[in-house]
Amino acid sequence: MEVSTSTEAPLDRYRGVVLPDWIDYNGHMNLAYYLLAFDHATDIFFDYVGLDRAYREASGGTTFTAEVHIAYRRELSEGDPLRVTTQLLSFDAKRLRYFHHMYHGRDGFLAATVENLSLHIDLKSRRVAPFAETVMDRLGEVLARHRVLGTPEKAGAAIAIPPLDDG
Repeated sequence: MEVSTSTEAPLDRYRGVVLPDWIDYNGHMNLAYYLLAFDHATDIFFDYVGLDRAYREASGGTTFTAEVHIAYRRELSEGDPLRVTTQLLSFDAKRLRYFHHMYHGRDGFLAATVENLSLHIDLKSRRVAPFAETVMDRLGEVLARHRVLGTPEKAGAAIAIPPLDDG
């Protein structure tokens, strides 16, 4: 498979800013708005791989989120600029797994990460269905470029509390 030189590794297109309404009673960005910013980055990623509005209208196919795992690293405050990168980790005929890194847009520190599993859905039946061949081809192209990035540290992580040491 020939990989297009237009495929970014990772995809680095989302930019935003922490809005005043996104600040909680602790004086930092509320967890719900991390997910919102990540969702905006997902929309950009889906457009990039061909899962855009035109695809939905023509094919009747879309994506639904099956699972999300967010890890918070550092606080963000009102007015902070955001930058989110996206890496495709894997996909099959009906699912795709991808990972976002959220950075402070000026200072560059990692603020949060999220791993997502999305399902391709036929909107008429509301059931999981295969991606169109054009989307499968584009996902293959993107994955070929993103594999060189390696696996992100938090990818596949489970939430757990280690047992207490009684010694």
